[in-house]
Amino acid sequence: MRRSCVCLVTSAIGAAVLVAACGSAPAPLDSSDAVRSPSAQTPAASPSTSADAGTVIDVTVDKGLATPTNAEAQAVAGQPIVLQVTSDAADSLHVHSVPEHVFEVAAAPSQRFEFTVDIPGRVAVELHDLHVTVVTIEVRP
Repeated sequence: MRRSCVCLVTSAIGAAVLVAACGSAPAPLDSSDAVRSPSAQTPAASPSTSADAGTVIDVTVDKGLATPTNAEAQAVAGQPIVLQVTSDAADSLHVHSVPEHVFEVAAAPSQRFEFTVDIPGRVAVELHDLHVTVVTIEVRP
C-alpha cells in the first residue's frame, strides 16, 4: 500500500512541473506573423482610401516580375476595391472571393479593374500566368 502511495505522489509532482512549464508566457510575435497595417506596407502595395474610391492597389508587371507580390492591404466589405494595373504582358488577375472575379490584363498601361467583396475575410489576388499572389486583402465588416 505504501509503494503505490509514493508512486502516486511522484506522478502528481511530475504533472505539476509539466503544467507549470506549459504555462510560461508566450513568445513575442514575429513581425512577419502579424497582419501589417497600411503604413507598414511597401508604397506599391499601399492602398489609398477615400469615401469615393474605396481601396486602390497599384500593380505593375514588367519583364516577368510583378510588383507588389505577397503584399497585404485592407478594405471594407461592400466598398469598391480598385486594381490599377500597368503591364507589359497579357495575364489574368484572379480574385479569390465569393463570388470570384477574373480580369483579363492586356499588355497596356493604366488598366482599371473594380470589384466589391461583401463577405469579410482574407481575399487573395493572383496573376495566373506568373503564378504569384499580388496581394491579400483583409476585408473587414
